[in-house]
Amino acid sequence: MTYCVGMLLKEGLVMLSDSRTNAGVDNISTYRKMTIWETPGERVIVAMSAGNLAITQSAIQLMNEGMPHGESRISMKNVSSMTEAARLAGWALREVDRVDGASLRASGTGFSAAIIIGGQIKGRQMRMFNLYAEGNFIQAMPETPYLQIGEFKYGKPIIDRVVKFDTPLVTAAKCGLVSMDSTVKSNLTVAPPIDLLLCERDRLKVKVHTVMQDDDPYWNSLRQAWADGLRDRFQRLPDPHWK
Repeated sequence: MTYCVGMLLKEGLVMLSDSRTNAGVDNISTYRKMTIWETPGERVIVAMSAGNLAITQSAIQLMNEGMPHGESRISMKNVSSMTEAARLAGWALREVDRVDGASLRASGTGFSAAIIIGGQIKGRQMRMFNLYAEGNFIQAMPETPYLQIGEFKYGKPIIDRVVKFDTPLVTAAKCGLVSMDSTVKSNLTVAPPIDLLLCERDRLKVKVHTVMQDDDPYWNSLRQAWADGLRDRFQRLPDPHWK
């Protein structure tokens, strides 16, 4: 399993994903869940995936190769809008289901996949979408500026309390990392390396893309400060009157 969160804000886009795939006693695997298509000055499109790794990797490959369109193909390198990018991702998921879905279901595995697509193309609005296994999607809005996939329940409360549409990018990134820490702390199937990407609105290039390993100094200092702060604040809470 994994945890991915995307935030579409007034200043731009924040995308965050872990890399843990398997976490058995003697079987720990790491695969990157973030894919970036960038042509500086023309487009930045970012995809994050959760679910069956074979399904999502196949879908990402189809997005690279492109969807047949007459005598040409529509891929993430030439889609004309983010809505078209979301439709391409939806087509890719349905195509994988068409080829592999029946055998997966027959084996009892099921067809499990979710993808967050976000970014901006020159002359168009920055947008972000959450795609379901069936290929349909919803989009982030100013009233609901973030989307999550994977093991998101542990990291949701802090984002609900902190992130609004006008939250600065750096603040949202810090909140996303705290959200990731909460998930890592409570779920063995989520772990570093962590991909963090920031993209400013209308700049059409990636501002920050960093991969945080388990020994990253900022990651560890943030986790420790958050844990210490929570314990300190908890000790200051009033005791119940019925103690």
